[in-house]
Amino acid sequence: MSSCKTLLDALRAGGHDRALAALYALDGTQASLDRARDRACRVVQSFMETFRPAEDAQAVLFSGPGRTEIGGNHTDHQHGHVLCGSVDMDMLACAALNGSSLIRIQSEGYPALEISLEDLSVKPEDINTSAALVRGVAAKVKELGYSLTGFDACVTSTVLSGSGLSSSAAYEVLVGNILNRFCCGGQLDPIAIAKIGQYAENVHFGKLSGLMDQMGSSVGGAVAIDFGDPADPVVRPAGYDFSKSGHALCIVDTGSDHSAKHLTEDYSDITREMRSVAAYFGKEVLREVPEADFRAALPSLRVACGDRAVLRAIHFYDDDRRAVEEAQALEAGDFHRFLALVNASGVSSALHLQNTWSTADPKQQAIPVVLAIGRELLDGTGAIRVHGGGFAGTVQAFVPNDRLEQFKTGMEALLGPGKCHVLHIRPQGGCVVAE
Repeated sequence: MSSCKTLLDALRAGGHDRALAALYALDGTQASLDRARDRACRVVQSFMETFRPAEDAQAVLFSGPGRTEIGGNHTDHQHGHVLCGSVDMDMLACAALNGSSLIRIQSEGYPALEISLEDLSVKPEDINTSAALVRGVAAKVKELGYSLTGFDACVTSTVLSGSGLSSSAAYEVLVGNILNRFCCGGQLDPIAIAKIGQYAENVHFGKLSGLMDQMGSSVGGAVAIDFGDPADPVVRPAGYDFSKSGHALCIVDTGSDHSAKHLTEDYSDITREMRSVAAYFGKEVLREVPEADFRAALPSLRVACGDRAVLRAIHFYDDDRRAVEEAQALEAGDFHRFLALVNASGVSSALHLQNTWSTADPKQQAIPVVLAIGRELLDGTGAIRVHGGGFAGTVQAFVPNDRLEQFKTGMEALLGPGKCHVLHIRPQGGCVVAE
């Protein structure tokens, strides 16, 4: 580790350019590297100004990336398969031990946060707050037998709020990596850090999330996950270098509000209806029901559960299979096949899963509009689909590089400036960036 000043000087001199380029300059341009270097310098400077560390205080740069769901739309809660990946939008922190029993975090644009390591119990008043996530991560690390010590950190983020890139998982993974470096001797692997993040989100934050978000952020690259045993999912990197695909990953902000109260019910209805089909067979989730049994019972299922539930179950079986095939296509280097599967998943989400708009507000159909215009702009190339939970929020597209400017211009002509974000699947998950 280096002192803050030494770290800052090394960053300015280009001493950490290689590490920064691997995380933030995946387009290979000098401009991206320059922006990454400037951002890293700013967060170190902010740390020095905020906490006034001693001259010999040893500082480290950490990263917790956002993640994108690539395959398996609403399959994880039925114990199915998913494909997800870390992206080059992240939370970047400069941190140093402070010799106390306090964790102090200053996130850009937010009030300062202070957590006492002497009381890591669940705080009902902290539900749905960053404090709950920090306390939960620390509590789990302590439960695993590690001695905790306080640290200071300044955090800056490029993970878009409400984008489906999972800012909460990025934050959990960031804090997990800080504690891993300072308190655990680096003994926690990315999967362990992901599980710690899930614990924090489930128990302290109050959100019963699966493990996909944390795994996508922590492991890095494209990751295939089998949730057959949700307590111990099978995680396998789908080795593929997206930079060689000839395509850019775009996340398009449709401008629709995904926080509306009725959307919570829309999301929950998907789980409830899929589980109603499983319950018909005396099971809890669709993964436990053989597809052949489901198909044979279709006439009676329509009566017992309703047509929408049946269609959503059809989506589960098909998209569960597609998520596996997408990973296989990437591993085989067959990007054309991968794109076809992504498109098929998008069609199934719209027609069978029915999560592109809400029946509670039929006038608001921003996602279908974006999908329609996006397909016109792609003109039979690339792939496009609803991103994440659906009903509102974002659309995901894989756009050929030679169509990228045209696609971005067309999307922003429809939605407004800054609504089409160009991302990259980065090969590294949560990590130490520089020290």
